[in-house]
Amino acid sequence: MRKNSIKNTRINGEVLRELSNIIRGEIKDPRIAPMTSVVSVEVAPDLKTCKAYISVLGDEEAQQSTLAGLKSAEGYIRRELARSINLRNTPEITFIIDQSIEYGVRMSKMIDEVTKPAAD
Repeated sequence: MRKNSIKNTRINGEVLRELSNIIRGEIKDPRIAPMTSVVSVEVAPDLKTCKAYISVLGDEEAQQSTLAGLKSAEGYIRRELARSINLRNTPEITFIIDQSIEYGVRMSKMIDEVTKPAAD
């Protein structure tokens, strides 16, 4: 299976949806911030590994504690993923903090500051 095949894209979407449901509804770890979302998922063509890009609303400390909480719950998440999605192999999940949303908000604020008229 090629990296950008239709089958791989469909698997990525399904894993993204199920992973979001598991993180949002089933994990009770207090380290995981309530405003945690899965931005995108890249499942390898051989279905052995998976990179999950997550976005956490909060400061650096909240992001690091959420990442630690997700890493400690990785076995549970993988087991629930295997139960909900019928794949040949259940991928090993690597969680990566995605800064793109935060970066976009920061850039938008900077643009607004530059373009607003100077009030004398």
